[in-house]
Amino acid sequence: MTKDAPAPRLIAENRKARFDYFIEERYEAGLALQGWEVKAMRAGRAQLQEAYVYLRGGEAFLIGAHLSPLPTASTHVTPDPVRTRKLLMRHSELQGLIGAVERRGYTLVPLELYWKNGRAKLQVGLAKGKKQHDKRAVEKERDWQRDKARLLRRG
Repeated sequence: MTKDAPAPRLIAENRKARFDYFIEERYEAGLALQGWEVKAMRAGRAQLQEAYVYLRGGEAFLIGAHLSPLPTASTHVTPDPVRTRKLLMRHSELQGLIGAVERRGYTLVPLELYWKNGRAKLQVGLAKGKKQHDKRAVEKERDWQRDKARLLRRG
């Protein structure tokens, strides 16, 4: 008899990323965090709206993610809510991402922050930006699906 792994618990989600980008591939990355940041994440005080992933020197960094410190945490350190955090990924994954970002015009977007086996993980998407007409077409299709479901329920 095997034990089923628990489903990952969501901490924060970047919902606007799916609207602004075509997500082509998804990668999972660990985060190098300080103690007060882990405590803030457990309290659900994380935001990914303005965050992005930056590649430099063969490493990946999360920039602009906001982790609000708890008032009771970190009495001896001055916490910086938007500090740059290092992402922990396999070297082979990083090399593929570096090639895609530099040569093919892709960007890396943080999608979800979640707990997996007691560790904080970040889902990073390899994405291409949408043009304005693409965004309008997606919105129009979503509205049509909603109206169609409403008509089928009535009908």
